[in-house]
Amino acid sequence: MAADDVVDTALADERVDHRFKGLPPDAEGLTVGELTAQRRNLFTGGFTTPVLALSAERLEHNLALMETYAERHGLAFAPHGKTSMAPQLFARQLERGAWGITLAVPHQVRVARKFGVERIFLANELVDAAALRWLAGELDADSSFRFVCYVDSVRGVELMHAALGEAGASRPVDVVVELAAGDGARTGARTEAECFDIANAVAAADTLRLVGVAGYEGEVPEASSETVTAWLRRLVALLADFDKSGWFADLPEVVVSAGGSAWFDAVAAVFAEIPELSRPVLKLLRSGAYVSHDDGHYKHLTPFNRVPEEGALEPAFRLWAQVVSRPSAEQAFTNAGKRDAAYDLDLPEAQVVRRDGVERAATGITVTGLSDQHGWLRTSPEADLAVGDWVGMGLSHPCTAFDKWQLIPVVEGDGTVSSYVRTYF
Repeated sequence: MAADDVVDTALADERVDHRFKGLPPDAEGLTVGELTAQRRNLFTGGFTTPVLALSAERLEHNLALMETYAERHGLAFAPHGKTSMAPQLFARQLERGAWGITLAVPHQVRVARKFGVERIFLANELVDAAALRWLAGELDADSSFRFVCYVDSVRGVELMHAALGEAGASRPVDVVVELAAGDGARTGARTEAECFDIANAVAAADTLRLVGVAGYEGEVPEASSETVTAWLRRLVALLADFDKSGWFADLPEVVVSAGGSAWFDAVAAVFAEIPELSRPVLKLLRSGAYVSHDDGHYKHLTPFNRVPEEGALEPAFRLWAQVVSRPSAEQAFTNAGKRDAAYDLDLPEAQVVRRDGVERAATGITVTGLSDQHGWLRTSPEADLAVGDWVGMGLSHPCTAFDKWQLIPVVEGDGTVSSYVRTYF
């Protein structure tokens, strides 16, 4: 059964109940499939505030744009699924030609496998013995399952080898050596000499197979086009040096991977410079935040701002909250707070106000803070805002928006809810 069939079947049969914020109280007991078939309107169909919505049209636009971008630049694409942890979106990305899905921790891998994902790139070192035992079982049971993860230390290699050996693993785990993006960066070996030590350790472990190199350019200290490009060229040079050392002689292809959501234009440019190696190269891009994009952090950092001829992503999230207090002419409060909105990088942006079915721009309204369950609004004299109004807000940093909502309505331009996205954090 295809991944999208597994997702559709599993979600359609799930019951709507108290677990899911914002959904109509009178939908209690319906399956998601039954509720979807009703095609209710977000504003008149009984949904309660706060409620997070995804634009159907913008979601489709973003999926299509990154598909064509990857094709144009000769890149394989494994979007980072930890952004959404939504198997329906995984399935749509795979339908759009994605090589596989990138994840960060064992729980996320288990979710993806439950929903039929057959290629997973774990952008992390995996040293948990229990998780490695489970992984060994998955690889042994399914010959079509491809799994690749980081290694960034000799100690990590030793822990992986010991756990996989104790599990009696019959298939080696594919690993890529992670090159850190600088001394002040996050994970990864800091020097090429360390990378060679790690590669030697992998070569000595029959439970592991070295298949390439990887890293994350978003952690380059004081990142700029110049510093990111310089690090990416170090990564490519490391791949070439590994190839010269003969470590890839028995492989069908080698892997080089990078690419968050802020510098994938630099990744595309440098990966295009990769010289001919002894084996074909899988150039794996991992950008994930594109799927919903945002109205804050990535809106300003997206590479499409630097290369506008490539197209433009569109923010697909809108959080709807209701004004519950208007204590003065300068202040108002909504019923959406930290439990509902991403706030780790930027506060939500008030965009539209809806009253009696009429929508208008949120002129003179600024979100100044979030409490647990209240949004603080500052209102200037031109703001027309009253208790009961719905305020539509754009969000920053999608990675911390999806995790607050387990079932998200996907809304068409006229307000019709056409589907629901289930998350698993």
